[in-house]
Amino acid sequence: MKALLTGTALLLVTVLTAQNAGKLHQKAVLVDGHNDVLSASVLGKQDISHRLTKGHSDLDRWQEGGVDVQFFSVFTGPKARNAEGVYKDAMEEIDSLEHIAARNPDRMILAKSYADVKRAIKQKKLAALIGVEGGHMIEDDLNKLDALHQRGMRYLTLTWNNSNSWATSAMDETQKGDSLTHKGLTDFGVQVVKRLNELGILVDLSHTGEQTFYDAIAASSKPVILSHSSVWALCPVFRNVKDEQIKAVAKNGGVICINFYSGFISKAYDERLAQLNKVERPIIQDSLWQVYKDSARVQQEWRQYFRNQVADVQPTINDLVDHIDYIVKLVGDDYVGIGSDYDGISALPKGLEDVTTYPKITEALLERGYSKKSIRKILGGNVLRVMKAGFK
Repeated sequence: MKALLTGTALLLVTVLTAQNAGKLHQKAVLVDGHNDVLSASVLGKQDISHRLTKGHSDLDRWQEGGVDVQFFSVFTGPKARNAEGVYKDAMEEIDSLEHIAARNPDRMILAKSYADVKRAIKQKKLAALIGVEGGHMIEDDLNKLDALHQRGMRYLTLTWNNSNSWATSAMDETQKGDSLTHKGLTDFGVQVVKRLNELGILVDLSHTGEQTFYDAIAASSKPVILSHSSVWALCPVFRNVKDEQIKAVAKNGGVICINFYSGFISKAYDERLAQLNKVERPIIQDSLWQVYKDSARVQQEWRQYFRNQVADVQPTINDLVDHIDYIVKLVGDDYVGIGSDYDGISALPKGLEDVTTYPKITEALLERGYSKKSIRKILGGNVLRVMKAGFK
């Protein structure tokens, strides 16, 4: 009987926590710092105005997940999709977002100011903001930076995984090290940061190398954002930020938006992934070829084996919240937010399969004893503060 009562009490607590989390989540303003649906789905002619069966995001699911403000990543790699170059690629993606907004005026607003964001929230519409992911897209031309600002760019990620002529990336600083011709920001890179400040565009330091990170912090007169980065101490990979970087962001008054990618959340997942790809893959695929003599069948069997293996080390929502918790304990609850990287990543923590699942994060924070005030900051208040300070 005692065990039954205990079980019933636990169930009641769980139900009440979920109900409280749901109410809090709907009242809070949720800001997601990074989503790649434009390059992942929209360029492939998927209409995100309606619920999709593929991918992580669309307008229906954002509404279900309680998302109020979404930064849409404008992304192209170092090799352009068309002959006119990467700047043209960026402009085409912005065109696509404008078309979506024009078709859905009752559901979303393409925001270009803090006032636009607040108006969208008040009208219960999705505030859509543009973040350009990679400084190579300005093609070393401040006039093109100005033109992207006119189109609505409200943060610029100084680098993607590739460095550019004026800033070095985390990947290159980690892998190439002393072989780089320069490390950090050049004089032109400092000009870029200062121009971003002047125009009211946030300086995004996700993907940047440590030297670029510190050079940009020193050059910026306004709070910075890391739109989709996690904690190095919990998962030591090149894309995550170290304790001293976290402290520097707090001193700057900026915000770090936690990335959901499993390989940036879980050290065990990252290590198992490396073992599978670097060691086991060639051996297993060779063995499968000896059995099947069919490349399609070999790939099918490998993918199944791969899925089974990574499932054992797939992180959970609690592993994700550990990253939030770490930053809060290190520097306080004013400097952390959400930067999912949905539609730009291949593996997610259990329970966070798409944008409808954000309320589970609110529930997990409540279960850890976070106050409603702190949760509202983490879900969106901190990013809104940085927007207010950084936008014009």
